[in-house]
Amino acid sequence: MTGAPLTELGAGPMTPTMYRVSARADESPQTVTLDLSPMADPIGVPAPGQFTMLWSFGIGEAPISVAAAAVDGSLRQTIRGVGPVTSALCAAVAGDLVGVRGPYGVGWDLDLAQGRDVLIVGGGLGVAPVRSAIEHILENRGRFGRLAVVIGARTPDALLYPRELARWQERSDVDLEVTVDTATVGWRGNVGLVTQLLDRATVDLGTAVAFVCGPEVMMRFVARGLLERGAPPENIFVSLERNMHCAIGHCGHCQLGPLFVCKDGPVHPWHRVAPLLSVREL
Repeated sequence: MTGAPLTELGAGPMTPTMYRVSARADESPQTVTLDLSPMADPIGVPAPGQFTMLWSFGIGEAPISVAAAAVDGSLRQTIRGVGPVTSALCAAVAGDLVGVRGPYGVGWDLDLAQGRDVLIVGGGLGVAPVRSAIEHILENRGRFGRLAVVIGARTPDALLYPRELARWQERSDVDLEVTVDTATVGWRGNVGLVTQLLDRATVDLGTAVAFVCGPEVMMRFVARGLLERGAPPENIFVSLERNMHCAIGHCGHCQLGPLFVCKDGPVHPWHRVAPLLSVREL
């Protein structure tokens, strides 16, 4: 006896929607940005800071931040190949099919940020989750105060989105600082940690909202640096990365104390997660 076809069973929360790769851009030897177009009804439009589960058929799925989303359902997602699933996704070319579930999680609190200065700090692959927040603010520029952006990477060739960086740099309503851990021949920019650039941020840290994403150790030091400069902890938001398998809070793989990163995050206010991140066993 054969099982009923999927169309008769109905699609559940674990059923991916089919998307086609419309374009790809190699950001670095291990990092690729894919543009995805829906084959039929798309998923809902992700809010800045949300993520999807991308499915490489026959291999598995992985949580990937949404770098950009359009009302027609198209997505832009940046992936670093570090395992079988992400490596397979990075190997996708135009015309290939991938599965998409989502959008999931809690994004950046752009409502809280309205009318205030905003500081955005992104390090490494963490630039992808903050990219959509930057673009949202630029598209709705009159609703926000001053915007300061600090971007960091290990080396100049590891910097994501060079075209966007150049475009942001040209704008008079964005204060952009870019730094690298290690310079290469021809690099004329900043060298050092992103925390060294916090004093250059032309925002009022006493009232500004800060969005921070990158390696956990980077976020710890950025949050500490902001607190030392008078930023209220409830105005600092970080995006966490944990081992998410189901994305709907059922499997428990991403549990952080009483929180599930997939459905209670990935964006959290710093005062909520700082005590949990200090517990090594979690």
